[in-house]
Amino acid sequence: MAEQQHLSPEMLVPRMGEYLVQKGLVSTENLQKALDHQQEEMAKGTSILLGQALIDLKLLERSQLDQAVTEQILQLRSALQAANRTLERRVEERTAELQKALERVSELSQLKANFISNISHELRTPLTHIKGYVELLITESLGSITEEQRHALQISQQSTGKLENLIEDLIMVSLASRGELSIKQENVDIRRLANLAVKSLGGKATERSVNLHAVIDEDVPLIQADSQKIAWVLGQLIDNAIKFTPSNGSVVVSVRREGENLVIISVTDTGIGIPSNQIEDIFEPFHQLDGSTTRRYGGTGLGLSLVRQIVEAHGSMLEVQSVEGRGSTFKFPLLAIPESK
Repeated sequence: MAEQQHLSPEMLVPRMGEYLVQKGLVSTENLQKALDHQQEEMAKGTSILLGQALIDLKLLERSQLDQAVTEQILQLRSALQAANRTLERRVEERTAELQKALERVSELSQLKANFISNISHELRTPLTHIKGYVELLITESLGSITEEQRHALQISQQSTGKLENLIEDLIMVSLASRGELSIKQENVDIRRLANLAVKSLGGKATERSVNLHAVIDEDVPLIQADSQKIAWVLGQLIDNAIKFTPSNGSVVVSVRREGENLVIISVTDTGIGIPSNQIEDIFEPFHQLDGSTTRRYGGTGLGLSLVRQIVEAHGSMLEVQSVEGRGSTFKFPLLAIPESK
């Protein structure tokens, strides 16, 4: 086994031989002699450094070697300090670039939110006029109409309703992106909201041959929440569940008490499910899992993004459990109002 060497200054200096030749302390011929001597000693099992080999052969003085080693270490340290300064400067420059990029992204996000908000509000006025005149025509306030005309107007009325909902969603998106999504906390009967949501979407479920029903505990207390926004959340989750559930499937809205302080709201379907690696993607605004999803099922991809933001604005968290091809469950807890004793 080779003898273990102690760390010495010379070990820290690369290419010592070349440096000694450059300094004129040894000739190329003497350097080769020292290298040969070093190899011979290593063949015997003795490991020596080049500097020691030069000293053993009396080709270099110890003081000369120490001086050369010191010079090289100082040069290396100087080079390291210069490299560190360059690296620090580059890090500072890169940090400044990233900060500018973040500011630009924030500015663009703000511009997008403002654009969506402005356009949405501008669309409201002409849509209100269209809705009003369609209503006047259907009720025959402007004259009698045929059944065929009535049918066409009813389809127009449905379309304006969908457009109105989209505009409201866009306005809510713009408010959320600017951090202006206000929550009006009040005492809410979540059992009533859930039943109303199920009732309002019952027609759509029937059209798609989907069994929609609610399972609500009798002892569920009032909750602290924004009733309008939670009602909207329930509507979106139920609508989404119906949309992605095939015929003869089911959608269950559950409201149950958990302990003294929590009420758990969930919507479970037997639909197409979500791939595990794409669950986070469904919460991106305007995102669809693929292009065919948009064509087959419709929608803008705004709903779930807003649902999560509203739930989180209530200090809660939306949990998703899904198995591809078997269905999904969306659930979140809300605080119950303590019952007076």
